[in-house]
Amino acid sequence: MATVTFDHATRLYPGTERPAVDQLNLHIEDGEFLVLVGPSGCGKSTSLRMLAGLEDVNGGHIFIGDRDVTDVQPKDRDIAMVFQNYALYPHMSVADNMGFALKIAGTPKADIRQRVEEAAKILDLSEYLDRKPKALSGGQRQRVAMGRAIVRQPQVFLMDEPLSNLDAKLRVQTRTQIASLQRRLGVTTVYVTHDQTEALTMGDRIAVLKDGLLQQVGTPRDMYDTPANVFVAGFIGSPAMNLATFTVNNGAAEVGAARIPLDREVVAKITEADKGKVTVGFRPESLEVTTQANENAFAVEVNIVEELGSDAFVYGTLKGDLASADVHSGAGDNQIIVRVDPRNVPAKGERIHVAIRPGNTHIFSTATGLRLS
Repeated sequence: MATVTFDHATRLYPGTERPAVDQLNLHIEDGEFLVLVGPSGCGKSTSLRMLAGLEDVNGGHIFIGDRDVTDVQPKDRDIAMVFQNYALYPHMSVADNMGFALKIAGTPKADIRQRVEEAAKILDLSEYLDRKPKALSGGQRQRVAMGRAIVRQPQVFLMDEPLSNLDAKLRVQTRTQIASLQRRLGVTTVYVTHDQTEALTMGDRIAVLKDGLLQQVGTPRDMYDTPANVFVAGFIGSPAMNLATFTVNNGAAEVGAARIPLDREVVAKITEADKGKVTVGFRPESLEVTTQANENAFAVEVNIVEELGSDAFVYGTLKGDLASADVHSGAGDNQIIVRVDPRNVPAKGERIHVAIRPGNTHIFSTATGLRLS
């Protein structure tokens, strides 16, 4: 087992001006499950491939343990990688697929069989060892790919969106299996996904990237409760956080009659570049349905109600004083998402009034996007 360290690691593809990965500084503890997450093109897979030795490092260094592996060949890095595509040999049995890397390395047959059987037992594949990949389901094939990595007993597992090819139910089931398997084996794991729900449910820590730049690193709870900037706030959480731009007046953020008191420390951090405004974030569960009489309430016209059994979410359009406000969410511009009582949902086209619960706001600079609260 080993730690992994990216020390100002940079990857610049030929013919491009902006690095795909820009000065990445990240330390992963021994035995930790770290998830790299972000939108397409953010540099997460490139970072993983740099660690694997499949991409050149144009600046900085990468360490596995105390060893600088920046210029070390992939085969000599003691890592095992699981890809989005299972990449199994169709003419080989499950056992032969799992033990192929060991066979190439010249490992004795008895040792190969022992390791394959141990991995198969962990992955519930013992009864499939003599089958060919075509006789397996998608989830079983992915477990074979996992087994191929496990038998190598590497210092680090690298996983590049291994669940993308699975259907929704199987994806949930397999991500639970992968997380519990990693904890049982205790192998340092770097896992890449664009699915923030996957990141929140699997990782010990999450690293969020955007345009090749590291935005924030922390536990799933850190990411949810104290996002470092507007991007992380809008990216982490399902449904997404609502974000609105408010004018600051007399120590409060105001739009029309709606007023949100701000702490003195927050007001003191507002600069000239912010032009007297702040971005206020509030999650769907931070809103409560109230009456029109509430002085801080604002009107929302219901467009869609998403009923999920234990939860229900209203996707609506702002009306009244906030109709012209700069508000956006995962539903789009001038749209707001509200979590409501699943046993008492409003009808489509109905107008409801909601207010932000005190202490449930996230305040960001409009100029830099950085957290102020």
